[in-house]
Amino acid sequence: MAATPSHSQRVWINARLATMVADADAPYGAIEDGIVIARNGRIVFAGPRAEVETIGQAEIIDCEGRWITPGLIDCHTHLVYGGDRASEFELRLKGASYEEIARAGGGIASSVKATRAASEDELFASADKRLSALIAEGVTTVEIKSGYGLDTDSEVKVLAVARRLGRERPVRVLTTFLGAHAVPAEFKGRSGDYVDLVCGPMLDAITALKLADAVDVFCEGIAFSPAETARVFTAAKAKGLPIKIHAEQLSNLGGAALAASFGALSADHLEHLDEAGVIAMARAGTVAVVLPGAFYFLRETVKPPIELLRRHGVPIALATDANPGTSPLTSPLLTMNMGCTLFRLTPEEALAGMTRNAARALGLENEIGTLEAGKACDLAIWDIERPAELAYRLGFNPLHARIRNGQ
Repeated sequence: MAATPSHSQRVWINARLATMVADADAPYGAIEDGIVIARNGRIVFAGPRAEVETIGQAEIIDCEGRWITPGLIDCHTHLVYGGDRASEFELRLKGASYEEIARAGGGIASSVKATRAASEDELFASADKRLSALIAEGVTTVEIKSGYGLDTDSEVKVLAVARRLGRERPVRVLTTFLGAHAVPAEFKGRSGDYVDLVCGPMLDAITALKLADAVDVFCEGIAFSPAETARVFTAAKAKGLPIKIHAEQLSNLGGAALAASFGALSADHLEHLDEAGVIAMARAGTVAVVLPGAFYFLRETVKPPIELLRRHGVPIALATDANPGTSPLTSPLLTMNMGCTLFRLTPEEALAGMTRNAARALGLENEIGTLEAGKACDLAIWDIERPAELAYRLGFNPLHARIRNGQ
């Protein structure tokens, strides 16, 4: 290929590339002597240096043999919330279960109280610190769910803060409306009435303000039934919004298969997923998002059926699930290690889970997630000798530079 970059181009040379292209010949889509050429924030070439005849005039960045991966993508977080739940951590260590704490008024309900009481500026300031931790480890795209407001004004407030983070920080933010996260105290015993609110006034307000890129539901015994979940999905589809689901975390209610029947982008958690659910996801192209932080923090013992997902060709994404109660985790690198050590993903699967497959879980597989011409120039440059180091080390951040839209 002949390439003649112009002044508007930036070029990264002397790099080893982990392109993460799915059908590449080498593991990680690796290219040992690689080059990335970007114009106006988009990749125009990513491949072997030998295929570029001339570089011409451009800003040249010498990577000095470092590895370049796609910018990391955290495709499942709950970054915007008030307060914390450290006291519940202590209760769990004394033997209380997540369900027991939730039924006693703790869990999500305690975060709802703190979130409703916080101002937008307060929520922004606390979420910004958590977002900074993700950015510092190479994240260029993050999904942020609501779900700690549980009334119209508070859900709007949380999603508005998430949108503001995307405007004011150098990161792509996608927002997901998770009004069906829990039944708030004022609707206790009236979950159907609360679903009416979610599907009607709440969703109307959020779509009118263009605050949501997708809609999610927590389908679980302590949250919403499959029938209630289907009502929310139907309302979301009527608004033209894609759907996602928290499913099979604590039990198997068939939520993943239900979501797949609606063409869901992803089904997340999945510890109790059975083969019928896996097959339904495979047929629908629904991505499995596994969340080892919550598994670890809750000291669960049932693992997602990774081998079944592999066997049926379901893409596996990986995310922090950053939230105050069950996964206060803001390290994508530790998440990759946990994905390997707890769920037995390979290091290559873990990196794919936070790049290529995470992009697909957000419906952005044509925009980000691999180093390919035409995609956004979102890069992470690492001081490592091999890509497996990203999942191997504990408490060590080898990020050298992070590039968002070529900058």
